[in-house]
Amino acid sequence: MADLNQSELQNLRHLIGAHETAYQKLNTYSSQVVDPQIKQLFTKSAQDALNTKQKLMTFLNN
Repeated sequence: MADLNQSELQNLRHLIGAHETAYQKLNTYSSQVVDPQIKQLFTKSAQDALNTKQKLMTFLNN
């Protein structure tokens, strides 16, 4: 894989940060909601955000 230029690296870091923020917020929402269907939706969305963040981080390790 080719090396990332500065702009690509900055964009990647921004995306990783955005997914981390989404993960944290969705986890908080999930812990506060009472309705089980909405809780499940927030929990799944939080996990999806975390998975995407982890996939994006693999580009930093190459």
